[in-house]
Amino acid sequence: MASKVTVIGTGNFGSTVAFILGMRGSCHEVVLRGRNVDIAKGKALDMSQAANAAREHTIVRAAEGPEDMAGSQIVVITAGAPRTPGMSRDDLLSKNAGIVKNYALEIKKYAPDAIVIVVSNPLDVMAYVVHKYTQFSRERIIGMAGILDSARMAHFIYEKLGYGAGQIRATIMGGHGDTMVPLPKFTTVAGVPISDLLDSEEIGEIVKKTRNGGAEIVNLLGSGSAYYAPAKSTAVMVDAILKDTNQIHSCAVMLQGEYGYKDIVSGVPVMIGAKGAQKIIEMTLNDLQKTRFKNSVASVQNMVDSLCENDFFQDCEGEK
Repeated sequence: MASKVTVIGTGNFGSTVAFILGMRGSCHEVVLRGRNVDIAKGKALDMSQAANAAREHTIVRAAEGPEDMAGSQIVVITAGAPRTPGMSRDDLLSKNAGIVKNYALEIKKYAPDAIVIVVSNPLDVMAYVVHKYTQFSRERIIGMAGILDSARMAHFIYEKLGYGAGQIRATIMGGHGDTMVPLPKFTTVAGVPISDLLDSEEIGEIVKKTRNGGAEIVNLLGSGSAYYAPAKSTAVMVDAILKDTNQIHSCAVMLQGEYGYKDIVSGVPVMIGAKGAQKIIEMTLNDLQKTRFKNSVASVQNMVDSLCENDFFQDCEGEK
């Protein structure tokens, strides 16, 4: 069956996701959906021609309306306001929740069988919004967070060591933001624990840089936020689903008792395959890691509670 992926959002992030998918030839059709149809058409035409230059079979086209996402195996939501210098992911809460809600309702109507990859910030809460407004099973709603955070941590490890590029495997849990929980215990370079290569002070410095990795890019750019690494991380998830690889990645999913939490989204190791988040891996955490994960979950819960206090979810199916 021909594979189809819809990417919602035609900014730098969404366009780069669509471009990567087009260049890899991992799906037959990429649909680019944005508020401005002409911009979507122009970018789609350019990407489709690029795919032909690369001799790939993928066709990239623009959506005229939400009905054009019908038949998508995967829908990627990148739409939303970007961060600006001095703005936290949490500052985007109300504005982006409304945007994501509208797209979630479109997906429910026009692509009811799709797996949804959520990228809009604050990511964990936006995945929660999609869950509430689509009522899809939790396997079919996955937030792209830990893959990106792990890649950032791996970069900073390489930067410190000066070797091991491509052989560094970093592990991150928790929310995508300042409360993320890097796990040096499960981080290796060609199988060697980083605790054997770096001292605790150096590891602490890397952890701090990882938490501030996105903000650093925002500050350097002065306008807009990172999109190359996030887009590549998203494409990794798309490939894992379309190719049914059963690879394990850190992703944001709705917890249903794992790690002691329920009805909240947070980043945990997940096996990704054709059905989406097919299995959640529960790792053994020490007391400090448990505390940090608890704080991270609480941060997401506080934002969800804030939306609830403003009656954001009052029109959800099954909500009172």
